[in-house]
Amino acid sequence: MRDDRTFDDQIAPGDPVGRSNDTPSYVRSTALRAAGAYAHLLTRGPARARIALATGVLCCLGLTAVAQGAGDDSADPAPAAAPSALAERAEPDPASRKVERVATSASPTPTRAADPDTTTPAPEKTTRKPIDPAPVVGLDDAQMENAEEIVRTGREMGMPRRALVIAVATAMQESNLYNVASGVLPESREYPHQGIGWDHDSVGLFQQRSSSGWGEVGELMDPEFATRQFLSALARVPGWQQMRLTDAAQAVQISAYPEHYAKHEWRASKVVAACLEAGQ
Repeated sequence: MRDDRTFDDQIAPGDPVGRSNDTPSYVRSTALRAAGAYAHLLTRGPARARIALATGVLCCLGLTAVAQGAGDDSADPAPAAAPSALAERAEPDPASRKVERVATSASPTPTRAADPDTTTPAPEKTTRKPIDPAPVVGLDDAQMENAEEIVRTGREMGMPRRALVIAVATAMQESNLYNVASGVLPESREYPHQGIGWDHDSVGLFQQRSSSGWGEVGELMDPEFATRQFLSALARVPGWQQMRLTDAAQAVQISAYPEHYAKHEWRASKVVAACLEAGQ
């Protein structure tokens, strides 16, 4: 409150502080004079004079408004935002950061190259070999493998079980189920073998002779080839399915001891059964 008991002009919260009226003084004075004349003529002057003067006053007021607008355009721009305000605008609000995290988490994770020093190697895929049947009836591993080769070859040829038993029993008698080379044929010892026999030029599981037309020495030292030769000859024997085992074997082998094959029948039956069961 001033000394003349009038209140000071109150500054509203929204009023600008520290800014002066930028309107030029000559414009303000002209406007004040025009306003006073306008009020006098409206109350006391002649009608024509009042109209003319009113028109002039309105023009002056228009000029005043234009000058005021020009003064506003030339006014200083708004003060730059404070550094703290700029920092707040640069930093996204928590909501936008949350959306960004969600979008990032939804995006696919880039693949990272594996460290060879720390990566556990993947287990190697191995092809499992069919389980061989365990030796039966007193045979060792080599004998059992040869018997299994006879059974496998016979099944590939489509021969019945009876033919397989005859073939195994014949090999038991001829070579004791070993792939035997000949002591009188040095060539036969150049091939894998499991012993040496001295019965002329007889070789292999069935002691077949190359001189009798069974095949080349190298071929007869192959258990699969030798088995095919025996079973093919057996299939050509008329009525071999109804013969005794020893007679069927003798029809193929033409041995000096035709009855010796019979004693191996029961063992051969058990070996063939074991091989067939393992191959299922």
